[in-house]
Amino acid sequence: MSVLCNSEIKTRDTNMNMQQRDSMMLEVMKYQFATLDSALFLNTHPNDPIALIRHHEYSTKLMQLKDEFGKKFGPLDSYTPDISGTWRYINSPWPWE
Repeated sequence: MSVLCNSEIKTRDTNMNMQQRDSMMLEVMKYQFATLDSALFLNTHPNDPIALIRHHEYSTKLMQLKDEFGKKFGPLDSYTPDISGTWRYINSPWPWE
């Protein structure tokens, strides 16, 4: 039986947190793509009822995911309100990190 020291526990917790963040970010990216793609389709097919329903579903889910992500990890962009009482946007990894 091995005993983990504090630094190993922090490293493990940080890795798990980053995996969860990356997983949530991937979901946000999927719905961003689907929302944009459906919007582009609607530009040429504005009266397609199925496309309208899907776009509404995708954009609603995207807003929910972004809100959930923001609550757990901070806002995704500088346009998103941050209710934490501090400017957490700068604490998130930058796109090149």
